[in-house]
Amino acid sequence: MVEKKIVEVLGRFRPISLEQMVSVRLMNRTDTKFLTSSDRLATILERMAADYYVQEINGNRLSRYHTTYLDTERQDMYLAHQNGRRQREKIRIRDYADTRQSFFEIKDKDNKGRTSKVRLPLHTLNYTQDEEIREFTRTRSRFSLYELYPCIETDFKRITLVNQKMTERLTIDLSLCFHNCRTGTAQKLREMVIIELKRDGNHASPAKDLLAALHIRPIHISKYCLGSVLTDPKIKHNRFKSKLIQINKLTRCTHGTTC
Repeated sequence: MVEKKIVEVLGRFRPISLEQMVSVRLMNRTDTKFLTSSDRLATILERMAADYYVQEINGNRLSRYHTTYLDTERQDMYLAHQNGRRQREKIRIRDYADTRQSFFEIKDKDNKGRTSKVRLPLHTLNYTQDEEIREFTRTRSRFSLYELYPCIETDFKRITLVNQKMTERLTIDLSLCFHNCRTGTAQKLREMVIIELKRDGNHASPAKDLLAALHIRPIHISKYCLGSVLTDPKIKHNRFKSKLIQINKLTRCTHGTTC
C-alpha cells in the first residue's frame, strides 16, 4: 500500500528523461544523506512536486538497482569508514535493471568531503578478465583488481528528482535489501528510506529546507557499511552503533531471509 501511494504521488511530478539528465550527472559533488521512514515518504514527495522533475525511464519513475560492492580480503575500504578516515574509496558494480546497463564504478571522497565518481560500461560478468577494467582500476584506484572480492550485494528501488534550476539531484532509495557474499546472511530494511542530496556548490535547495522543517537531520551513512554491519555480527562496527540505534527507531529488520 505504501509503494502504491508513492507511485501515485510521483504521477504529479513533471518528468525528465535520462537524456535530459546528462547535464546534472554531478560526478564531482558534495553529498548529504538523510534517513526517514517509508510511511513518511509520500508526504515528503507531495511537498516537493512543485519544485522538482522526476526521472522517467521507459515509463517507470521508480527504478530497480542492484549493486555489488568489492573489497579486499582484509576489508580495507570498510575499515577506512570504521576508522574515520576522511579520504576513502569504494569500488562497485552497479546494474540498472530498467536500462539493462552495468557499470564498474570507482568513488573517491577527499578530505574536504567532496565525492568524485568515474565508471566504465561493463560488458561481461567475468570483469577480472577484462583488460580495459584492469587498466581502469590500475590507473584510478589504489587497489589492484586481483585483490578485490564481492562483499555486499544490495537491491533497492530508487526515485531520482532534479530541481528546476538543474543544479542538484536528489536520489531516494527504498525497499533496501542486503546480502553478504561471505556470511550468506541477508537483511531487509523495507521501512527505511535513504535520501541523498547531491550538489556541485552551495545552491539553494528546496529539499534541504523541507527536510530541515520536518526535523529530518543529515546523517553520515554508507549502504556498503550498513549492509556489512547488518549481515556480519563479527565485524568491527563501534563507529556505527549510534546510527544503528537511529535505524532501529525507523524500521523493523527481517533477519536471515533471502532478498
